[in-house]
Amino acid sequence: MKEREAVTITGLVLFLALFWLGFLFHQSPRFAGSLWGGVFGVSGATLMLVPLAYLIIKRVKTFKQAVTRRVSMRTLLAWHIYAGVVGPILVLFHTGHKFESPLGIALTSMTVIVVLSGFTGRYLMGRISQEIKEKRTMLDGLNASYQETLQRLRTCCADKTAQLKPFDGFFSRLLGGAFFSVQEQETETMSIGLRAIRLSDAIADLEYAIKTHDTIKHMFTLWLRIHITLSMVLYTLLAFHIWAAIHFGLRWFS
Repeated sequence: MKEREAVTITGLVLFLALFWLGFLFHQSPRFAGSLWGGVFGVSGATLMLVPLAYLIIKRVKTFKQAVTRRVSMRTLLAWHIYAGVVGPILVLFHTGHKFESPLGIALTSMTVIVVLSGFTGRYLMGRISQEIKEKRTMLDGLNASYQETLQRLRTCCADKTAQLKPFDGFFSRLLGGAFFSVQEQETETMSIGLRAIRLSDAIADLEYAIKTHDTIKHMFTLWLRIHITLSMVLYTLLAFHIWAAIHFGLRWFS
């Protein structure tokens, strides 16, 4: 998420997370069946279908090719995020804080859970991806400095370069500082050797951090599956709710 977008979405999610608690202070049993209650309900339900459309477009190649000719996936993702938060807020307005039926309670609870899980996962995944990108940039710089230091060692003393070469790998870098002795008589050689070891340690730390972040990023595949499953449960409950509203009469249009 961009910074401004992240602030806006965070504010909306916080509002949603707190707004549903309004039933502790306010209840309007007839609002859901009123004209404005119906407008909020229909508008919110319509917006909640946007994330479903995004899911279909993203995973069905034919739809994706047709839609992305006019609208980029980045724009569709922004619509998905905003609609996935604003829609549930309108739905909560529609309830009038009246949570009595098991279906209504389940639908409201699942709506809040899906929004919070989607926001948390999206925010954390964005942060982790950004950190990995920054660390890879730092790693490239450190590797360049390390190779430059090795070249300087080759110039002043080839034997010390041979001692450093075994510590080029990831795990060997972790042990490099413990096994490489920097007991030199020449001040310049000692300084270059120390720099090489410190760079090697820093590279090892960054490589380990990147591997850890990559592992966590892969774990978000499981989060995505759970989020999609919860969303399907939410849409099923929403379908039942719409059916019940039609079955028992659309009072707000009468």
